[in-house]
Amino acid sequence: MSSVPSDLRYAQSHEWLKPAGDGTGLVGITDYAQNSLGDITYVQLPKVGTVLAAGQTFGVVESVKAASDVYSPVAGTVIEVNTALDAAPETVNQSPYEGGWILKLKLADPASAATLLDAAAYTKLIG
Repeated sequence: MSSVPSDLRYAQSHEWLKPAGDGTGLVGITDYAQNSLGDITYVQLPKVGTVLAAGQTFGVVESVKAASDVYSPVAGTVIEVNTALDAAPETVNQSPYEGGWILKLKLADPASAATLLDAAAYTKLIG
C-alpha cells in the first residue's frame, strides 16, 4: 500500500505538490510512482529560473526498470532544486515526500493547487 499524505495535492501523472503559505511549493514524485519505477538511479533536475506550465515536462527520473518524464503539477518558476539527488538519487525511493523532493516552485497562481487531487481522490486513482 502506497503512502498518500493528506497535506499534499496530487497530479494524475503521480507528482505531488506541497504548497507553502508564501506562494511557493515543493514538488516530487509520489510513493506509488517511485515504487512503480523501482530503484532510482538518476534524477534530471531543471535549471533554477525555468518557467513551467502546468503539465509541462521538467525532468526525467531513471530507474533500473525505466525512464519516466516528470511533469509540473502547476504553473510556476523553479526557484530551487534538490541538488542532493545528484549524489543520492535513491533518496526518492527512501523518502519520496521528505528528502526526495525534486524542486521548489514559485507558483504562478497559488490557488491552482486546489485544482489537483486531494489524498482521498489520489488514493482512489491508484486503487
